[in-house]
Amino acid sequence: MLKKLTEKTLIHTILIITSLLSIFPFIWLTSTSLKGLNEDIFAYPPKLIPSDFTWANYINVWGKVDFMAYFWNSVIVALLTVILNLVLSSLAGYPLARMSFKGKKFVFFAILATIMIPFQAIMLPVYIITLKLHLTDSVNNIAGYIGLVMPFAVSAFGIFLMRQAFLKVPKEVEEASIVDGCNVCQMFVKVVLPMVKPSLAVLAVFTFIGSWGEFLWPSIMLTKDAMYTLPVGINNLQGMFSSNWRYIAAGSILSTIPIIIFFLMMQRYFISGENDGAVKG
Repeated sequence: MLKKLTEKTLIHTILIITSLLSIFPFIWLTSTSLKGLNEDIFAYPPKLIPSDFTWANYINVWGKVDFMAYFWNSVIVALLTVILNLVLSSLAGYPLARMSFKGKKFVFFAILATIMIPFQAIMLPVYIITLKLHLTDSVNNIAGYIGLVMPFAVSAFGIFLMRQAFLKVPKEVEEASIVDGCNVCQMFVKVVLPMVKPSLAVLAVFTFIGSWGEFLWPSIMLTKDAMYTLPVGINNLQGMFSSNWRYIAAGSILSTIPIIIFFLMMQRYFISGENDGAVKG
């Protein structure tokens, strides 16, 4: 009994320390965003509780830059990326899980191999293709959105995750739906997809977080200030306010709110689906 209690105490202590280390940057960012001009944000030892507490940084950063435009640009790009990933990953994962065709294993492992290729390695050819197709914001806003979304419209991780989820769906359920009069499309949309909602939620959350925080590709693609996404717009604060870290911290905190909201919306599905990728295929 004492041994089990000691083990649980040690495990919980390690988890608490790890959690505090993980959220400390967020706490520090929040503290910086609430400090007034009369307080040194680089003081040593650091003070997490502001003595000159103020909300002015949030009001100023909202009013002095086109924050809402950056916000809606990020929303459009993130939602389009999530939708395309859910659709394309599902359409690619289902044949790999259910259908038999020549070269199936080769295709699957070839897709998995792309996970090892960093985006930076293929960024230049992708950028050239985007320019050739006139998918930059210098053409028009719609083309700019397409250029931001298309390189991330589908991922090997998404295809792998959905394949593993489809493997868990009993074949008898699909066969029963066909017997009841469903065609293949109806069976896939009305029967199979509802059964893999947790995996879809996991993919949606990871895709949304990745797209929302993407900085490198938008910073290369975007030339119009009106098309900036939040990461690019917030980075632009460094030049506009001579690196006023209070404004940058406030803008960063505001930009994390949609991620938290999206995760809370998907949480009920996310918790039950986060381990679907561990199914042996």
